[in-house]
Amino acid sequence: MTSRRCCWRRSIAELGLLGALLCCAAAAAQTPRAAQAVSIPVPLGLPPLPYPAHNPPTAAKIELGRKLFFDRRLSFNGTMSCAMCHVPAQGFTSNALRTPVGNEGASVRRNAPTLLNVAYHPRLFHDGRDGALETQVWGPLLAPDEMANPSIGYVLDRLRGLPDYAGRFEVAFAGRGASADTVGESLASFERTLLSGDSRFDRYRYAGDPDALNAAEKLGYAVFTGKGRCSACHLIGERSALFSDFRYHDTGLGWLRSQAPPQVEVELAPGVSAPMNAATLRSIGAPPRSDLGRFEITRDPADRWAYKTPMLRDVARTAPYMHDGSLPTLEAVVEFYDRGGGGAPEQSPLIAPLGLSAAERAALVAFLRALDGRNPSGDRSSAP
Repeated sequence: MTSRRCCWRRSIAELGLLGALLCCAAAAAQTPRAAQAVSIPVPLGLPPLPYPAHNPPTAAKIELGRKLFFDRRLSFNGTMSCAMCHVPAQGFTSNALRTPVGNEGASVRRNAPTLLNVAYHPRLFHDGRDGALETQVWGPLLAPDEMANPSIGYVLDRLRGLPDYAGRFEVAFAGRGASADTVGESLASFERTLLSGDSRFDRYRYAGDPDALNAAEKLGYAVFTGKGRCSACHLIGERSALFSDFRYHDTGLGWLRSQAPPQVEVELAPGVSAPMNAATLRSIGAPPRSDLGRFEITRDPADRWAYKTPMLRDVARTAPYMHDGSLPTLEAVVEFYDRGGGGAPEQSPLIAPLGLSAAERAALVAFLRALDGRNPSGDRSSAP
């Protein structure tokens, strides 16, 4: 088959401009439509969609990635899929518990971050340990407390043995079968379609609609960018807003959770908890797992208990909050920052008591709720 690249190996002078264009058009015509690059619509308020040159989005890769995302057979015991911790109807996170339940009931150490607009993250996970969606996907697939597969090869062998995947990788990747690269590229391609924008905030700021926000939300916007100091880390640009500086900050929460109080709050149901003696709890369950945040990746003492600034789009849909899911509501988050964070001795100097009034706190929550966008294009929860 003649490729576009081999056409351009001949000089324009030899072929002539018309000949070169005809050659490229002929090559494109021989490429299955599903394997041709597609343009993913970007909602109002978001910047142009980034993707690596080696993995442009195509219809075949996106659909294959969607199938993989919802497929429980990708876990070791065939019970867990990506979508079980990143639930489409729950903002592609999990609203049920502080941290999700993984393989055979194991408690995952950290809260499941939303996958909405994940394409824009320069680094992935709360601690930024991976720099590409294509490779990030293997973290949950291999983590013992998540999908628990013993190796990459084990996953690939299983995929190659499933009849409903026969030929699908080859169609999506020009003859290449299931591999570490093609699994990662297809899942990443699907995840890049999970875009959410065109919120009422976007229509107010970027479409110039003065009535898109009500009076309380406009006050909240003023608090967000002013007295509340939220926009120091949750950035808003002139033409788009991702609501994150993508840096790592110690809010004091990680340090606070590392202390050993005599009593702990035990979550009984979402938003419902009860106190229990810490010694009693330790006697009947596993001890709390250490979590030092970004420090675990860099080994830099300055990164101890620092976690990546999350984006805030659709934040009202993606409770609970913080890296450990310990704050159940937006009101609790605002109160936490209003009192100056967790109070760690070396927490970020950006976090200090704010002195917000009750009206300002309520307005700030109202503004955060106005960041909910339109349904993302990938929000389809049907089984593969």
